[in-house]
Amino acid sequence: MFVALFGVLLSGYPVAFAIAGTGFGFALLATALGAFDVSYLGGFPQRIYGTMTNDILLAVPLFVFMGVMLERSRVAESLLESMGRLFGSLRGGLGISVTVVGALLAASTGIVGATVVTMGLLSLPTMMRRGYDAKLATGTICAAGTLGQIIPPSIVLVLLGDVMASAYAKSQLDRGIFAPDTVSVGELFAGALLPGLLLVGLYILYQVAVAIINPKASPAVPMEELKTDGGPPVWKTLLNALVPPVLLIVAVLGSILAGIATPTESAAVGAIGATMLAGLRLSKRSPWPIYAAAASLLCLLLITQQFDLRVARDAIETGNQVAIYLAFVLTLILIWGIAVGLWRAHIAGVLGSVVRSTMEISSVVFAIVIGAQLFSLVFVGLHGDEMVHAILADLPGGVFGAVVIVMLVMFVLGFFLEFVEITLIVVPLVAPVLLSMGLDPVWLGVLIAMNLQTSFLTPPFGFALFYLRGVAPSTVKTMDIYRGIVPFVIIQLLALALLGLFPEITTWLPAQIFG
Repeated sequence: MFVALFGVLLSGYPVAFAIAGTGFGFALLATALGAFDVSYLGGFPQRIYGTMTNDILLAVPLFVFMGVMLERSRVAESLLESMGRLFGSLRGGLGISVTVVGALLAASTGIVGATVVTMGLLSLPTMMRRGYDAKLATGTICAAGTLGQIIPPSIVLVLLGDVMASAYAKSQLDRGIFAPDTVSVGELFAGALLPGLLLVGLYILYQVAVAIINPKASPAVPMEELKTDGGPPVWKTLLNALVPPVLLIVAVLGSILAGIATPTESAAVGAIGATMLAGLRLSKRSPWPIYAAAASLLCLLLITQQFDLRVARDAIETGNQVAIYLAFVLTLILIWGIAVGLWRAHIAGVLGSVVRSTMEISSVVFAIVIGAQLFSLVFVGLHGDEMVHAILADLPGGVFGAVVIVMLVMFVLGFFLEFVEITLIVVPLVAPVLLSMGLDPVWLGVLIAMNLQTSFLTPPFGFALFYLRGVAPSTVKTMDIYRGIVPFVIIQLLALALLGLFPEITTWLPAQIFG
């Protein structure tokens, strides 16, 4: 089945239909050979219904909307300009700026394609003009653009959270635990935060090392070119560019980690915040409606945490009654601010393209989810899961050997498949086996997410490479891009090894927050 799937994918056929078609084709073939019970396919409609009514997966279109709206409202442009002024006077400063902005965009947009294309259009010409080595410049942009896969909130972590929760429950039931523990997307977000920052730190260390060892590869920008020529001071420009997206990141991640909101609810907060930020960026009209709405949103989050706002009760205490009235007023202010943000985005010609892009990206993701459900249903019906279990259980080296082999297989698959296919096809097969060996589900999930991040950088189908190739000037050779990402893939593998050797990097923060 996997060999046939690779063949169909290499033919260029759409991924979702390739996965579903391969599964259905093998179901027909195996039925004709008497090796498959066709009644298994009766569970497919129920799987589709379960997918489309899954509250966790509702976060996907909301996070996509948030990311696309921020990308179209020129947040990246102002961040890159400000960071370039801040670090540009240092050798390697532009590379450090791109890495820092990539991390900030990862925590706000989380969309690899948008981040790589935006930074490729804005930063690559500047870096080449300043004398940067083409391999270093392209590698830096591609690597920084993929940080959205490991730094929360991330679509891959949302999908992984759903898959890992099912796998963890299955592994416990297989061991006779009929009151299983759960693992949530929030725990994965908390577990991925420190590894994501570790990866950012390793990227910056590499930039510094290159600047020291080979200064000509990453020269400093002359100070006179960084002057504002009568414009606002650097610190003021930096604050204007930095504070709004950072506040949005804090609101989204903070609401999850503080237990105020679920990942789906926080994704809605992010979508609202991105809409208001777009209204602020795209129009020179009065900012006060946006400021008032943002303050109302923060107050609502705090009130929700402190008071019981349910109205369908027989008796409501005076304090809660006052809080309900206040929440009603704050909600009206928030609706007013959202309406202003949407109208300004519409007037600027942004809203329509944002909604369309959100629909397209979300449709692709959910089509792959449904196709993967059919593929895995047939694979299990052919007892493929038992074969995978037997192979992993008999590997030399026990648990360590099984983890190493699975990580190696996923790394190789990343050369040919993207993260969605690997997450939805491979992870459900191997995760229950590994978790039944006693592994921590959060640690394993983050380890898989870090591994999947490399799939964006590894040729021949590394999507970040294609995105950058599409916007890079003709003077940059494709081979420069391929060579440029090699050190960053090695850094990612080093980070993966550190996570494997020191699980506390992943497990410490979730333990502090969620116990």
